[in-house]
Amino acid sequence: MDVISGAWRRTAAGAGLLSPQGEVAPTIFAEMSAAAVRFGAINLGQGFPDEDGPAVVLEAAREAIAQGANQYPPGRGIPDLRNAISEHQRRFYGLAVDPETEVIVTAGATEALTATLLALIDSPDDEVVVFEPYYDSYAAVVALAGAHLRTVPLRRPGFRPDLEELAAAVTDRTRIILVNDPHNPTGAVFSAEVQAEIVRLAERHDAVIVTDEVYEHLSFHGAHVPIASLPGAAERTLTISSAGKTFSVTGWKIGWVHGPAPLITAVLTVKQFLTYVNGSPFQSAVAVGLRLPDDYFHSAAAGLQRKHALLGEALRAAGFEVHEPQGGYFTVADATGLGGADAAAFCRALPERAGVVAIPISAFVAPEHQDDFSGLVRFAACKRVEVLEEAAQRLAALS
Repeated sequence: MDVISGAWRRTAAGAGLLSPQGEVAPTIFAEMSAAAVRFGAINLGQGFPDEDGPAVVLEAAREAIAQGANQYPPGRGIPDLRNAISEHQRRFYGLAVDPETEVIVTAGATEALTATLLALIDSPDDEVVVFEPYYDSYAAVVALAGAHLRTVPLRRPGFRPDLEELAAAVTDRTRIILVNDPHNPTGAVFSAEVQAEIVRLAERHDAVIVTDEVYEHLSFHGAHVPIASLPGAAERTLTISSAGKTFSVTGWKIGWVHGPAPLITAVLTVKQFLTYVNGSPFQSAVAVGLRLPDDYFHSAAAGLQRKHALLGEALRAAGFEVHEPQGGYFTVADATGLGGADAAAFCRALPERAGVVAIPISAFVAPEHQDDFSGLVRFAACKRVEVLEEAAQRLAALS
């Protein structure tokens, strides 16, 4: 008896995990992490820090547990965190967000994204426009929602979208324009011109803008500018972010989404049947984090930028062509000059060859567009300096 649902098949296929025989293949992330263990390699593949976040935030979580914040929090999130999110958006971006009706706390940004797409997709004819390469869950969630994925390539140098290609991708069938800024995996930050065009196209075609801004405080060359802060954008934009990257607590899975109350109500209707609620003591701690002084946020970005510089120097010395990131956790490098035109094969050999793990950009690209990004490899810079220094010594063997 075939008990596998169409939703399961769509999701696996959207994630690039369904083989022609209908079997689920492991992700490249799982494969590379296993290789790191097998060869004792330094894992610069997965994007999680290897050191804890600010002590005051960690202590706030311990205190909340001790004080009994261990049961279900309110469905929208604890009031203190919703207030802190509202304060944060006003403090950094001048955005007015009603903490009672325009904010939901979620199980990380991924749940916020999933609930949003499931809530807003109305028809199998709906399309979701994303920039390619894209965070791998995007395609899976679009497939789960039963919609169509339309991609706009980010062109080198600088991984910038061509505005004509963007305009061609957004049509009256577009339900959502999904924007990840700062961008994973490329480290690009969208220009004011690109942001304005996204808003113009959304207005013209009556689309909703959904933004994934988890790296908002890790932008290296100027303050982050949310699309919701642009004229005419707030009424059609759902803004998603999370605590994991900002405070180095990726395992806490505390995210949020804010936007117009009617859209938020639709998202909440779906979200309450996913995780329902999560992380009560961690929600209290994240509220503390969002109220930290400006110095914390500035130093977090500056420290990560220095790590990128160290990693970039090592990659250049090893023979890679490095694309300097403008924000986020990752540095993208071209391995073509090292015989890595097939980046997936190069990454599979790298743990044994050099004792370092990386991820091919092909993991973030639709199968039919692989050739546009051949040779590109993603390295995570969000590790301790001594780990990056050891990785630099190992990579030197490639030169």
